[in-house]
Amino acid sequence: MTFKVKGLVDVLCEACEQLKWKFPSKIQRESIPIALQGKDVIGLAETGSGKTGAFALPILQTLLDNPQGLYALIMTPTRELAFQISEQFEALGSSIGIKCAVIVGGIDMMTQSLMLAKKPHIIIATPGRLVDHLENTKGFSLRSLKYLVLDEADRILNMDFEEEVDKILKVIPRERNTYLYSATMTKKVAKLQRASLRDPVKVEASSKYQTVDKLQQSYLFIPLKHKVSRTL
Repeated sequence: MTFKVKGLVDVLCEACEQLKWKFPSKIQRESIPIALQGKDVIGLAETGSGKTGAFALPILQTLLDNPQGLYALIMTPTRELAFQISEQFEALGSSIGIKCAVIVGGIDMMTQSLMLAKKPHIIIATPGRLVDHLENTKGFSLRSLKYLVLDEADRILNMDFEEEVDKILKVIPRERNTYLYSATMTKKVAKLQRASLRDPVKVEASSKYQTVDKLQQSYLFIPLKHKVSRTL
């Protein structure tokens, strides 16, 4: 099963080959065809399962048909993950001139404001810093947004970003596509799903206690005489 069979255009299939993605991962096989049909997606998948490609590729394909700035917002719990997602978007969209902006804490607000003023195609942001810009950066809005991705939604909510997420949901268009990816389906994630997605299709590439296929695990027997005994 190749990316071509999943319905992706040649330019994106070639980008996958350049990244040495020969075959879609399980979450990509399940979610890409559904996303290309214009449906909202709930994906249960861990970090390392290929979920960034699962939501990035459909977004890039529709962007080719309707190029515009401020096209998609990817919300993520940490700055490290935001930069990783940006790198994958830029790699997959390198031949089509994709522009990304990473909006996270720890970086000068004015520098980020200038980036946003250039209307990048994709914004990858942590919720807190994005709300800062929505409230304080003159002229910045997300009224033209076509896609919203909530990546690692369980972690976003566990880090107490519920209030910020609610604020963002209130100022973005209701007519949009939404993808929610989470390692687990907690009560909070289920509530967020009901608030942000329309008739979503659920795809599952993991279970609560499953590890990623590519993760190598090993164990080592230690003789008792080498173990340190601690008294609490």
